[in-house]
Amino acid sequence: MARRIDDGPRPKHAQLSDALAELATHELGPDTAIPSERELMTTYDVSRATVRKAIDSLVAGGLLHRIQGKGTFVARPRVESRLHLASFSEDMRRRGLTPSTRLMLVDEERPPAEVVRALHLGARGTAWRIDRVRLADGQPMAIEQGWYPRALLPDLDTEDLAGSLYTLFANRYGLAIDAAEQTLWGEAAEGATARRLEAPVHTPLLVFRRVSSAAGRPVEYVVSRYRGDRYQVHMNLGAQQGTTGRTSTIGRKRSS
Repeated sequence: MARRIDDGPRPKHAQLSDALAELATHELGPDTAIPSERELMTTYDVSRATVRKAIDSLVAGGLLHRIQGKGTFVARPRVESRLHLASFSEDMRRRGLTPSTRLMLVDEERPPAEVVRALHLGARGTAWRIDRVRLADGQPMAIEQGWYPRALLPDLDTEDLAGSLYTLFANRYGLAIDAAEQTLWGEAAEGATARRLEAPVHTPLLVFRRVSSAAGRPVEYVVSRYRGDRYQVHMNLGAQQGTTGRTSTIGRKRSS
């Protein structure tokens, strides 16, 4: 029986949000469509504006997601990562998910100036460019473009690049990734990125730019774009000595 929406002190859209959250959590499963706006208006005897406001709040909270031209669906639970230095494959397996990779490009190139500086390539150095889509249980989770110094990693283009590059670097080249500097920002999925992630245009993305090193030698410059509707990040925060501010005490995550 549908929950009654009344004229009490709590706004109707908030009451309807609670009802829809209960429906999505206890009766519907991930990727299941919720009732149409017209059905919700009839069932709960509320206006279209109330229905849209309730749905908007649940979309913003990540419980529901819209697919243009199809409707509104229950979202899959986000995979949560604590910021740490580990491979994408390890990260997903630890959460009971099966990782896989779509390799899109492997090529030797002269990288952009920012990458040249970060990897200490000098005036003539080149790097392997590797573009990959990373999947969890067959669902696209992230798209990444990575650069790797050719001088440190000869014949990398002949290796199996479908798994963890960190494991490959350690086992094949003796380069164990032990440190990284990482920056995080947000973007919206557009064009080819949206298509490769099989995401609606404007899906929020978490973008990680990371420079990783082994024994002080830069080995990787990678930009990874994660679907924000499938992935979230957990950070432990603590005050720095001598300040009253707060900062992340762990500043690394993986995607290779």
